[in-house]
Amino acid sequence: MIRVGLIGCGFIAKKHVKTLSTFEELELKAVSDIDQDKMQEISSLYGVMTRKKYSITLYNNYEQLIKDPTIDVVIIATISSLHAVMAKEALKYGKHTIIEKPLALSLNDADEIIQLSKTKNKQVLVCHQLRYRPLLEKIKDLLNKNYFGKLYFSAISLRLNRSFDYYNSSTWKGTWEKDGGMLLNQGIHLVDLLIWFMGAAHSVYGEIDTKIQNKETEDIATGIITFKNQAKGIIEANTISIPENLGYSLSIFGEKGNICIGGKEFNKIDHCYIENYPNIKEDLLKVEHESNEHERMYRAFIKSITKSKSHLMNAEEGRKALELIFALYQSDRNGKVVSLPVRNFTTTDML
Repeated sequence: MIRVGLIGCGFIAKKHVKTLSTFEELELKAVSDIDQDKMQEISSLYGVMTRKKYSITLYNNYEQLIKDPTIDVVIIATISSLHAVMAKEALKYGKHTIIEKPLALSLNDADEIIQLSKTKNKQVLVCHQLRYRPLLEKIKDLLNKNYFGKLYFSAISLRLNRSFDYYNSSTWKGTWEKDGGMLLNQGIHLVDLLIWFMGAAHSVYGEIDTKIQNKETEDIATGIITFKNQAKGIIEANTISIPENLGYSLSIFGEKGNICIGGKEFNKIDHCYIENYPNIKEDLLKVEHESNEHERMYRAFIKSITKSKSHLMNAEEGRKALELIFALYQSDRNGKVVSLPVRNFTTTDML
C-alpha cells in the first residue's frame, strides 16, 4: 500500500482525491491546509468516493505532514509560490512528490527539485496530465514514427475568460510573486504539448500585455518560436475572452501531413490529413473523447514507484515548459529575441 499525504485542500485537491479513490494501491492518510473546514471536506469526499471509513490525520502545519514517517507520497496542490519550497522539503524527507503545475516560479528552484529527486532517488510527477490523454498520445506516436515527415510549423491558441472578480477573489491571484502569470497557470499545458510534439526550442520572441488592471500579470501573450529542428511555432493566448471560455487549439503542419485539434474541452479533431494513411481520422476519432488522462497519469506514476519504470512528466520534463515561458517573459522585458537555454529567471524579475 502506498500511503499519500495531500497539502492544499482547495478546488484542484478534489480532482486528486477522486483519482486517488480509484486506485487500490493508494490510500489517503493525511491532509494539510490552514482551513480546518477544507480539510474536513476533502477527508469526507475521500470517504464518499471510496465508500470506506478511513482515519485521516489533519495537519494545520504542512511540515508535520511532510515529516510524518507513515507517508510515502506527498501531493502539493497549493498556490503556485509554495510548490517549490514544499517539494524540496518533501524530497529532503524522502517522499515521492506529485506537484501541481507549475513546477516552480524560478528556474533555480526547478533545478534544485531535479537534483534532489536524483540525490534522494525519489520520483517527482508534475501534473501535465494532457500528455496522458489518449488522443494526444496517439498524435505523439504518429510524430515519433515520422508520419508527419519533417515538421514545418505549429501553433497553439488559448482563449479563456478570467474576470475582474476572479482576480479579486484572493490576494495572490494575478501577482508575479505568488501566482506567476497567465501563461504559467492557464497556458502551460499547451506550451508543454507544443514542446513535446515539436521538440526543443532554440529561440523565442514574445510580447505580453495586461488589460484587466486589478493585477500585475499578463492576460495577453504572443510568441514566435524557432525550434532546434528549424520549425516555427506560434503562441497566442488570452484570458480576456467574453463572456466565457472559448477554448483551446493546437495545430501541427509537416511535410507529409497536418492536424488541428480544438474545442472547449480540447478534444475536437477539426482537421487531419496524413499521406498514405487514409483512415487516420477514423482511427483518431476512436479516442477523440477519452478523457481519463488523470487516472492514466497516476497509473504511470505508481509504476515508476513500484516497478522503477520511467514516466512522462518528471521534474526535468516539467522544467521545459517553464523555461520556454520564462524566455518569452524575458523577451518581452528586454524587447528582443531570447535564445535558449535560459539559465536563471524568476517571475519576480517581471516586477
